[in-house]
Amino acid sequence: MERVSPPLTGGERETLRAFLDYHRATLAMKCADLSDEDLRRRSMPPSTLTLLGLVRHLAEVERNWFRRVIAGEDIGHVWSPEGDYQVAYDATGATRAEAFAAWEAEVARSREIERAAESLDVTGYVPKWGSDVSLRLVMLHLIHEYARHNGHADFLREGIDGVVGA
Repeated sequence: MERVSPPLTGGERETLRAFLDYHRATLAMKCADLSDEDLRRRSMPPSTLTLLGLVRHLAEVERNWFRRVIAGEDIGHVWSPEGDYQVAYDATGATRAEAFAAWEAEVARSREIERAAESLDVTGYVPKWGSDVSLRLVMLHLIHEYARHNGHADFLREGIDGVVGA
């Protein structure tokens, strides 16, 4: 996944889309060139947080917000049967191949849903909140979610091999 900087000028939707893709690519970059074992390395006890766990968690987040909320798809979770996305952090026995295949598939479906939406004002229902939310809010929420977890990924990667930055 190529990481392209967001436009310095541009429309709202183009800018939101670009920032979300930038953060998606940043996560992939933080996981590049690492073994499954490295990707499963935990941050520090008692945390189960790993780079592979972040990939799994963000696959669940993409699936929930774009497919379940905006598209209204009646689908379950991948690793979080009770809806607790923190469970996905525990990547014990997980592999890069399965986690990235699921994440990449969810990202591709999210992009399809976003591009098919007539506007950022399209809404979907969030049962937990008992309210509708706009595609705009979903995209902003995902940008926030990725940015926060990319900070975690920075620290995790530094602990594995000393690579930091960008």
